[in-house]
Amino acid sequence: MNRADVIILGGGLVGLALAAALDSSGLRSIVVDPADPDQRKGAAYDGRTSAVSSSSLRMFGVIGVANHFPEAGNPIRQIQVADGLAPGGLVFEAEPDEPLGHMHENRHLRAALLARAETGRSISLLWQSRAATIDRGEHGVIVHLQDGRELRAPLLVVAEGRNSPTREWAGIRIARWQYDHSAIVSTLAHELPHDDVAYEIFYPSGPFALLPMGDLPDGTHRSALVWSVPRPDAAGWMSLSDADFAAEARVAMGGFLGPVRMAAPRSTYPLGFHHAATVVGERLVLVGDAAHALHPIAGQGVNVGFRDAAALAEVLVDGARLGLDLGDAQLLARYGRWRSLDTLSVAVATDSLTRLYGVPGRTASAVRRFGMGLVDRLGPLKDKLNAEARGTSGDLPLLLRGLPI
Repeated sequence: MNRADVIILGGGLVGLALAAALDSSGLRSIVVDPADPDQRKGAAYDGRTSAVSSSSLRMFGVIGVANHFPEAGNPIRQIQVADGLAPGGLVFEAEPDEPLGHMHENRHLRAALLARAETGRSISLLWQSRAATIDRGEHGVIVHLQDGRELRAPLLVVAEGRNSPTREWAGIRIARWQYDHSAIVSTLAHELPHDDVAYEIFYPSGPFALLPMGDLPDGTHRSALVWSVPRPDAAGWMSLSDADFAAEARVAMGGFLGPVRMAAPRSTYPLGFHHAATVVGERLVLVGDAAHALHPIAGQGVNVGFRDAAALAEVLVDGARLGLDLGDAQLLARYGRWRSLDTLSVAVATDSLTRLYGVPGRTASAVRRFGMGLVDRLGPLKDKLNAEARGTSGDLPLLLRGLPI
């Protein structure tokens, strides 16, 4: 198939989710990605995880991704937020019939999306392929691959990640800055059960997050770790032995899960922020990290990308039913308006939270604890924050409500 309704550059989590969403409504897509999927299928657990919101999981149920998970994720039924180890803080509770989200190993999330794409009737997967040239014109998009093949579609979707070469080629500017922190990610095994609770502990040196993972077959309890540390200190933290690092982590978490040990390798990456000036261009749209990258403080990064996919799929399906050109500027402008406000508001809130909790000193800490206590007592505000955690705030696409397009 060298003609489709949409060409998607990038077969990562968001690109494959979009392809599945389009396929569930009969729209054809071609996914182009330089990766070798067989290497991804055999990947061992490397400690990387994602908190998939309840709204994203609703979409997965509708478009058929949920049936392909190799393992069930662990539900998040409560989130406890604290300023250091001081008493007080915020507690967010799940609805009785739906968790706040589920924790999944990234390899399992990727495997489920890949398996769904491979069964799609209207999805063509071109792995180990790259675009050599791209022509966007009045009548459509032509992508010439490096192997000589030619692809045609009315619309090009850029899902290549934060360092997208196509976004740069298209001349779309981004606001970008680096934080003075790096994230260390891994998984801890611990003696006491986590009871499906996620913990976010804020220190002036950076937030410390523990997210509930499923038990190992031998009954060992696990939690994913995302620890933000000052960037100059990251190499020192990575050089510690597993035993020493686990001991430091136990101190940072106050020891409330008992003795801990490392259950996965550690990895680190610098933390940064970027937001595209626009998510649409001539016969082109950006989704996922190609459009925006957030601090992991609120665990919303991949879910914002899934919201992009759900919104774009709905816009394109509506357009196809009306017989419109899927690359029509007015149609794409609807997607741009829909997503720009949501992504910008999440980005600003995440960045502000990062800076607020980075202010050192007892006075700042006391103000933060007072503010958290106030939010905890104000029902409407707390409900809004709870909805943000579940991914159910704002003008929600149909797929994220659990409804077909």
